[in-house]
Amino acid sequence: MRTGTETCELTPHEEIQSRINRFKEKMAGADIHFSIIMGNVDLFYFSGTTQRGILVIPLESDPLLFVERNQERARRESPLTITPIAGHGDVHDILSGKGILRGRGGMELDILPVSTYERFRRICEVDSFADLSPLIREVRMVKSAFEIRQMKRSGKIMDAVFSRAREVIQEGMREIDVEAELNAEGRRRGHQGLLRMRGFNQEMMCLYVISGQAGTLPTAADVTIAGLGVTHALPQGSSLNVIQRNQPVILDYGAGYNGYITDETRAFVIGSLNEKLARAYDVSREIIEETAAFAREGTETTRIFEFARNRARAAKLDEYFMGYGEGKVGFIGHGLGLELNEIPVITARHRQTLTEGMVFALEPKFVFPGEGSIGIEADFIVRKETLERITKTPLDLVCL
Repeated sequence: MRTGTETCELTPHEEIQSRINRFKEKMAGADIHFSIIMGNVDLFYFSGTTQRGILVIPLESDPLLFVERNQERARRESPLTITPIAGHGDVHDILSGKGILRGRGGMELDILPVSTYERFRRICEVDSFADLSPLIREVRMVKSAFEIRQMKRSGKIMDAVFSRAREVIQEGMREIDVEAELNAEGRRRGHQGLLRMRGFNQEMMCLYVISGQAGTLPTAADVTIAGLGVTHALPQGSSLNVIQRNQPVILDYGAGYNGYITDETRAFVIGSLNEKLARAYDVSREIIEETAAFAREGTETTRIFEFARNRARAAKLDEYFMGYGEGKVGFIGHGLGLELNEIPVITARHRQTLTEGMVFALEPKFVFPGEGSIGIEADFIVRKETLERITKTPLDLVCL
């Protein structure tokens, strides 16, 4: 498979086996005897392919990768043995013949359609399935060296796009035109073309270019700065608004390489910001830099949230921190990986201890009604003694 001028790495067999072994430990702890995995992201994580299929992981035997379409491509992509099927009905006889349909089964109940759930309940002849999704998300939370390598490649795309933004953004351009130019830059450098999020009705574009008061409009999306968008059918993102002098321009970009996502935000201005916005930007930067100085393996995520909120309060900016009014969100950071909304989630109430290999985005932002929004987002890998930045783009406000 080609991306740009290089070949993306296939997921190594030992990597797949390690993931499955760790997942089986979770299964045993939850008293689940066989797991049926169908979601594209989870299928890719545990098998290395997203060809149409079903992965069955029995607690006490080897996994079975059933592929309906395309079997030849699945064989090239996955180190697991492929079992061809014509449809879901073929699965029962094979699993029953191997004695796998005994005990408690599990499926990804947070993403699975009810019709599919009911079909497999009948196929497997069970009354119900346990929810695998919390177990899967826990296994995926800590990244391997292979995964971090992919995320750093994603970060290189991020750096290139932010660098190019200095040349592209001009007074009088529409937000959507800036987005088009920069998305093209990312694709030329190997961006996979879309971002994945977990959950019902979760939708996210690769790039948000948001200027001036468009950055103050709340929307249904659980984000601090959503933008106006071009249609009420998808009320977020870049709009047809024209970029003006002395107004903040926010670039919130999700890069994706070989399945793995990075997510960062930088602010630009043609001219200069007013004192309030400039001060808020300084506080955003201080939050990120000071968090990077104290956080490491063993740090509680609630401590990071409280530190950031107290920093905003001390600057008398708490009213505008992470949104304004009904637009406020309850988090300041989120995990990254194959999906944009992985764990850990950094809030006041989700207590999680940072572990080496976790990857998360930290995004202190401020929204000032009638004026604009401002902030930064930076991605970090948790190490034993520090937080490691994924990208190299400086955190500076870019004045054009």
